[in-house]
Amino acid sequence: MLAIDVKDLRKQFKVQKNRVGLSGAFKDLFKREYTHVTAVNDITFQIPQGEICGYIGENGAGKSTTIKMLTGILVPTSGELNVNGYVPHRDREKFVKGIGVVFGQRSQLWWDIGVIESFQLLRKVYDVPLNDFNRRLDQLVERLHLGELLNRPVRKLSLGQRMRCELVASLLHNPAIVFLDEPTIGLDIVVKTEIRDFLLEMNRQEGTTILLTTHDLQDIEALCSRVIMLDDGSIIYDGGLEELKTTWSKGREIQFQFGEAMSISRLHQLTSTMNVAWTRENEFTATLFVPHEVNFSEAMGLVVGGAQIRDIKIFETNTDDIVRGIYQTGSAEVKESEDNTQADHVQEKESVLS
Repeated sequence: MLAIDVKDLRKQFKVQKNRVGLSGAFKDLFKREYTHVTAVNDITFQIPQGEICGYIGENGAGKSTTIKMLTGILVPTSGELNVNGYVPHRDREKFVKGIGVVFGQRSQLWWDIGVIESFQLLRKVYDVPLNDFNRRLDQLVERLHLGELLNRPVRKLSLGQRMRCELVASLLHNPAIVFLDEPTIGLDIVVKTEIRDFLLEMNRQEGTTILLTTHDLQDIEALCSRVIMLDDGSIIYDGGLEELKTTWSKGREIQFQFGEAMSISRLHQLTSTMNVAWTRENEFTATLFVPHEVNFSEAMGLVVGGAQIRDIKIFETNTDDIVRGIYQTGSAEVKESEDNTQADHVQEKESVLS
C-alpha cells in the first residue's frame, strides 16, 4: 500500500513585479504587474508504507514547497495528491492525526513554558487518550534521554536538546508518516548520530514511513535506501542510493603500501588482464584506479595475490561530488559521453606512467 501518491503535482506562485525608480513605484500604486513562478513542476512519485526516502535538491529546487503541499499547508495549483489515504488540504482535521512534521528551523513547542507542558498541549491538539499519551511519552523520553529536560522552558534548551524534543512532539500521537525537513541542521555529530539511530529503530520497529529533506548527504547515506532528487521544480532522479553511486561514480581507488620496491612495469603486470590504471607515489606506495564497470574485488585480489602488502586504503565514492555533478548537468541520466569520460580518465593515468 502507498503512503504517499503524487501525480503531476504543480505549484505556481503569483509574484508582483516591482518597477524601477520613483515613477515605477508610483505606477505600482495604481496598476500592479505580476508574474507566475513555478516552484514545483508536474512531479510524480509514490512512496510505499514503511520506506525511508530522501528528498534532496539545491536551495530553491522546490523541496519545502512539496513538503508543504504534502502536509496540507499549501494547496496545489494542479495535480493529484494522496497522503495516508487523504487529500491533505481537503481533509486537514483528520489528516493531521496521522502525520508528524519536524521543520529544523521552526519550532512546534511553546518557547516560554516547560517541555512537558508543550507535550500536554499537543496531546489535546491531537486528541490522544491519556493512557496512550503517557505510555508513548515514557518510551520516547527514555529512548532520547529527555528525562532531565521535561521541566525546562524550551528557550533554555540547546539546539540539540530542542531537536530531540521536537522529534518527540511530532511522534506523541504515533503517526504513520513523518516529514522531516532539515532535522539535523546545525547539530554536532554526536546528536546527529543519536537522531539517525533513533529514526532507523523507529522505522524498523513500527514501520513508520519517513520522508527526509536535507542538505546533509550523510543523513541520506545513513537512513535512506531511495533518493528523489529535485532540480528547478522537476524530478531529475528517483531510485536507489547505491544505484546512483554505481551509475555516476567514475570508480574507486585502492592505495597499496608494498613490502618491497615495485616498478611501474611490475604493477602493470599484476593487473594486465583488467582495464585499470596505476599511479605510483614512490617505490613502495601506489594507487590503483578501478572503473565502476570493472570487478573491484577481482582487481584487488590480483594485486594482493601477486605482491607483498603492508597496508591497504580504499577510497569510496564521494556522494557529495556525485550529487554536485548531477546538479551541474541538470540530469541524472548517464549519457555515452560519461562512459567515454571514464575511459579517458583511465587512458590519461596510463599515459602519465608510460
